[in-house]
Amino acid sequence: MTDTEVRLKPDATPGGSDLIARLERAPFSRWHLRARLIMGSATFFDAFDALSLAFVLPVLVRLWDITPVQIGWLISVGYLGQFVGALLFGGLAERYGRVRSAAGATALMSVMSLACALAGNFPALLLLRLVQGIGVGGEMPVAAVYINELSKAHGRGRFFLLYEMIFPIGLMMTGQIGALVVPTLGWQVMFLIGGVPGLVIAGLLLRLRESPRWLITRGRVDEAERIIEEIEASAPQNPSTSEPEHRTTAPEHPSTREPSRTRWSELLSSMYRGRTLVAWTLWASAYFVTNGLNNWMPTLYNRVYGLPLDQALRAGTLTNIAQVVILLGCAFAIDRVGRRRWVTICFIAGGLLLAALGSFAANSVTAVIVLVTAAYGIVGSVNAVLYLYTPEIYPTRMRAIGTGAATCWLRLASAAGPVMVGYFVAASGTGAVFLMFAAAGLIGAAAGAFMLETRNRRLEEIAP
Repeated sequence: MTDTEVRLKPDATPGGSDLIARLERAPFSRWHLRARLIMGSATFFDAFDALSLAFVLPVLVRLWDITPVQIGWLISVGYLGQFVGALLFGGLAERYGRVRSAAGATALMSVMSLACALAGNFPALLLLRLVQGIGVGGEMPVAAVYINELSKAHGRGRFFLLYEMIFPIGLMMTGQIGALVVPTLGWQVMFLIGGVPGLVIAGLLLRLRESPRWLITRGRVDEAERIIEEIEASAPQNPSTSEPEHRTTAPEHPSTREPSRTRWSELLSSMYRGRTLVAWTLWASAYFVTNGLNNWMPTLYNRVYGLPLDQALRAGTLTNIAQVVILLGCAFAIDRVGRRRWVTICFIAGGLLLAALGSFAANSVTAVIVLVTAAYGIVGSVNAVLYLYTPEIYPTRMRAIGTGAATCWLRLASAAGPVMVGYFVAASGTGAVFLMFAAAGLIGAAAGAFMLETRNRRLEEIAP
């Protein structure tokens, strides 16, 4: 470990180890609830903006005479924007803080949602979805890092996943709202719903307190201590008075300490290379499957399997309902089962269901609805666990860029998936599509076997 790395450890910050200990002892309180609700509201509309296109596509296909290949590109371009956003806002979160970065990303995606409602043709919507993707891609990894840093070691999985459930709930509500309003009020309403509340939430985000862990790494110890005092005061009993901790070092004035710096190359240093490569493979595999299915299934139900528009849209929402149900069980089991075991088993189960569908059941719309719904719900729970797991395996000084870089692979996979579906549907039919997704699931299962188990361990212990 280099001298720089030693200097940047929270425990090496004067007073930092004491503050981290107090943060770990503080029980869940209304302070945490408020932070989780406001940040979760931003995540809800992140999900809404990400998926809204899937429920307007069946209308736009007829209105603008869009080809299957164009559909794939319209879906994929948003993920290319998200790739840029994950890197951009991940870096901004390390430099300027988690809260301001999340607020900026939320504001950008909301403004562009309003602009999408005004798009009058395919090229305009293609460009607007690209820019909107920058905000969508920036919000989620920064929000995940923020919530993770507020959590303590024991029960962190449940604390985080109960927040993370807001994303699949957002996907589920997007489907329900889309099935209701698009056939009756028009496709533009979906983008208006995603834009206006998002701007309000961006303002609320700016009123949240910054992550104490991030402040400590930046040498702003006094600010971190004031926030931790607020957390302690909001609890039924003040943990710092019931469990006093001896201060071993005198606090240093923040201005006398050099702020933390992180190089992107650290992600592939000898310390973190193995963790990084495993995480990147997991993200790519999981989202290749889930976002490929999520964005294409309403259109496939309508155009390939012949379901009426309202039935196709409602059948598409079943995947997100299944994800919410399974994720609820995951939230209460993850700290007992462990991250590695849950992820590996879910990839295997989802891959086998998709393999069965592609091998002999792709011609039955009933079988497709049942097996796709089950497979998506199972693999979709992996998505949430990855947002829990990835911030855990990096230290605070590089947690946001590590998570942002990992989510870039979900963007690349999500961009590639819809395009490949378009080509496969045109060339080989839907059976080949499901076999392609099954192969991605098995790759994810292989990577899951190499995960670092992080349950009930302090963040500072997992990533020194």
